[in-house]
Parts: sequence; C-alpha cells; structure tokens
Amino acid sequence: MRVHSRFLLNTPRIELWPAWLLRARASADARILARASRVLRRKRDGRYLAAVLGEGLMPLQPRLAREPGIDEALDLLDAPPRLSGALEPGGLPPTLLQARLDALGLDAEAYARRTGLATIAEPEVLALAGFDRYRRPLWLRPDAARAWERMRAAAARDGVVLEAISGYRSHDYQLGIFERKLARGLAVADILAVNAAPGFSEHHGGDALDIGTPDEPPAEASFEATPAFDWLSRHAGGHGFTMSYPRGNPHGIVYEPWHWRFRGPAAER
Repeated sequence: MRVHSRFLLNTPRIELWPAWLLRARASADARILARASRVLRRKRDGRYLAAVLGEGLMPLQPRLAREPGIDEALDLLDAPPRLSGALEPGGLPPTLLQARLDALGLDAEAYARRTGLATIAEPEVLALAGFDRYRRPLWLRPDAARAWERMRAAAARDGVVLEAISGYRSHDYQLGIFERKLARGLAVADILAVNAAPGFSEHHGGDALDIGTPDEPPAEASFEATPAFDWLSRHAGGHGFTMSYPRGNPHGIVYEPWHWRFRGPAAER
C-alpha cells in the first residue's frame, strides 16, 4: 500500500505537492494524479507543471525546461530533506520579494519602517496539519502543526470546537489577494489596513493561522464573543500561541481576534 507523504517541499517559485492532496482538473489529470507521488505546482497561478511517476518525471506543460525556477525544484526533488515529524525547516531566500512589491508600488524598506513589520521567509518544508474549514490542506511548520493539533484536541475535550480558516500562504498567494481586491476597485492603502504586504504576512512563515468556530463567519471581530475565543484567551498561551494583532497594535493592522501565531512553548519565551 502506498504511503502518502504529509510534507510540502517549497522553492521560491514552485511547490512540490503530495499528489494525493491535489484535485484533478480534467480526466487526464485524474489518471496521472492516481499514479503520481508528487506534483510540481507553480505558485503564481497554481498550474500543475509536472508529475513524479514511478518511471520518471512527466511534464504537464510544454517547454518545462524553460519554466522559471524549475532547476531549483528538480534539485530539491533529487535531494529532498530527510523528512520526519521533528523536522524544523529553514527559510527560503526572499530573492523575489521586491519584484512582488514593485507590482503594488511599494518599497520594502519604507514599508517595514512605517509598519514595524519584518519580512518573513517561507519555510523550505511544511507539514500537513489536517484540513481547514473549506477542506483545503492546512500547511504549517512541523512544530506549529503539532502544537495546533494538540491545542485543537485540548479545546475539544473542553467542549470547544476550533476550526482553521487558513494557515501558510506564500508570498505569491498574498500578492494574489491584493490583485483580486484591486480588481474590485480597492486602493492599495485600503487593502494594507487589513492585509500585510506580500513578504510581511505572518502566514508566510507557516507558524500563524486564522482560527474560527462553527456557525461563526470567518475573520470577523465578532469572533471575540464566542466560547472559542474565550478558550483561546485562557489556554492558547500554554500551547505556545499568541494573538498577533490586538486592538491598538503598533503595526496599523485592524484588530484580529482570529489570528494566532505559534511562538513556541511558554517556557521558551
């Protein structure tokens, strides 16, 4: 029986996904995914680039050899890190960050000075921490994944249901959020009030997640009135999680009672 990988391998432009977690977009995809161990997926638009089969690499796009970042992805495929539940990955170099900010007319240094936010690297490896409210794979750093699963189980024992709304997001995904909102007519300044600039979101690090509870709308201040928030306020610190953006935070980000970041066991902080 095939053992399903629970790790996402990451490069600046391409992600190497466990094939069993991906949805087929056509009947041909379904046949390939059923045989594949991993799929190379372009971050920018989610397009499947190639599948790793028992007999070798199957290109899913023409001119794969010319795909930006393909050499890094293939090198990682040829020499993957030793994966275990205890693995704590390093961060990717933010070599493409300023290009992403240029698309929004932002300067990284000026934005960092104004907000007090630091650039956050994407992890080289992420672990599957279950699924979010929308049945999407929830990716977190291995330490954060273990802590989230323990905290969710502890809440359940107290009769409280915690749901993940979102976890890891790449720099490219964050840029896509801005582009979609710009297309709806919002200004960059308005978007920055509720979304950190690409490269500066805590979600990039794989140690932050948005938390909700059933029958409560996602990412709304009303979450603070729920039993789930009350439980988190009393117990999250013991699991290594803190709320990043309380009211009046120095970064100019709106109050986010749903956004929590794993910073390690309380004894280590």
